[in-house]
Parts: sequence; C-alpha cells; structure tokens
Amino acid sequence: MWIGIVTLFPEMFAPVTDSGVLGRAVREGGLALEFFNPRDHATDRHRTVDDRPYGGGPGMVMRVEPLLGAIDAARAAWRARAAATGTDAAADAAPPVVYLSPQGPVFRQDKARELAGLPALILVAGRYEGVDERAIELAMDEELSIGDYVLTGGELPAMVVIDAVARHLPGTLGNSASALAESHLDGLLDYPHYTRPENAGGREVPPVLLTGDHAAVRRWRRKAALGRTWTRRPELLAGRDWTAEDRILLEEFLAEARDNGTTGHTDATS
Repeated sequence: MWIGIVTLFPEMFAPVTDSGVLGRAVREGGLALEFFNPRDHATDRHRTVDDRPYGGGPGMVMRVEPLLGAIDAARAAWRARAAATGTDAAADAAPPVVYLSPQGPVFRQDKARELAGLPALILVAGRYEGVDERAIELAMDEELSIGDYVLTGGELPAMVVIDAVARHLPGTLGNSASALAESHLDGLLDYPHYTRPENAGGREVPPVLLTGDHAAVRRWRRKAALGRTWTRRPELLAGRDWTAEDRILLEEFLAEARDNGTTGHTDATS
C-alpha cells in the first residue's frame, strides 16, 4: 500500500518509517510512505504557507494554494508509481484524500480495515488554527478525527491512522493472527492476556488457560471479552447482532459478577 502524506513536518514521521513493525513493513515493501510539503508549492520567496484569518481572530490559517499544490503532487506521484509498477487500473483511480481534523467522524477499527483495502491513500496534516475551508471543499474527500480533543497539528493523527491501517496489510505483523484477535475487531474489547510466571504479586493466571483445552480457552476468552466490553464500554454493545452463544456467555459473566458483588446491571443484551 502507498500512502502520501501532506505535511509541513515530514521529519516527525521518522518513528513510523524507521522502527518497529511499521519500519519493517516499509523496509520490506508492504507499506510505502511518500511526503509532500506545502512549502514546496508556495509561490513567494519566503515560502509562506499561512496567513491571517479573514474576519480577524487569533492564530494563522493554512493557505489554499500550497495545500492544493502538495495534494496535486501526491496524486501525480501515485499515478507515476502505479504506471511504473503496471497497476494501470489503480493509476486511473485517484486515491482518497483524508484530512485529519477534530471536526471529522471518529476513526474506528472498521474504517482502518476499509482503508487497508485500498491501493493508495493521501493523508493531509493541518497546522495552526486550521486550513482554509476552500481547500477542504476543493480537494478533501473526507475528514477523520482520532478523538474529541485538539492537537497542535495533524501529524500525530496521521501516524495513528497509518499504524492502524498498516496492521491489516499482509506481512506487517509477525503473526497475522494477531490482527484477528484485537480490541474492536469484532466490536468488542480484547480479552485479558497472561504470560509467565503463573503467580505474580499474589495473582494467579486463570486456571483454564493452563489446561491445554483449546475449546475451553476459546470460550473463556470470548466471555472475558464480552464482560470487559460490558463493564468498560457498554455503548459498544448497543444494537449488537447477538449470537446465542454470546448471549449465554455474557449472562454467565453477569451472574458471576453478581455473585461476586461487582455489578447490578442485567440488561446488556436487550
């Protein structure tokens, strides 16, 4: 997968390209990142990319022309890359342009899977007080937010999107099964994980995990994931298409929790 990144600070992405599993994906060719700096498309000798907002107010706003120039350069780079690698059909389809913005819908796991199915993607990292609205209207296909808070720029959100998307690409993770058993992949939080030693700080590993009974382990993990979601993020269960097994497992969890005096809620599957 190819991801073009429009940013004033491409050096911030070194942790993504140089280390960890994403660095390996880049080195092995499963993930290609290319950077496009709006300053390279400014027309004045100072390479100005921002200006004061019309109507007054604090801060500066990113200008339209440098942004559009960088986005056009990213599109051209993808067309050239696709043509050079023989993916002409992909070259004909412009990659979606995503602006990282607090005003966008919250980025979720299903969106990460959707984007991972694309051959190419362009991410735009804003700065200052934001970007000129006309740049959004003219060039952005959608906006995405990583949460209800404001950061100094879109680079960190872009890294979050890249990380979440890249985990779904073949070869990024050492064990492809790791991506199939993570929080939110099935709309649930992940089950608890344990490793050696069996006793740590007086707390024991759940006995079922030591039995070697794969069916029992699978059932325990599913119940734990359902229970953890109900306890910590019950809104994720709203409107869920429940299987008979999941209903039984959650009811077992709730009964055990009531016996332990940890909860009084009983309506999670309604």
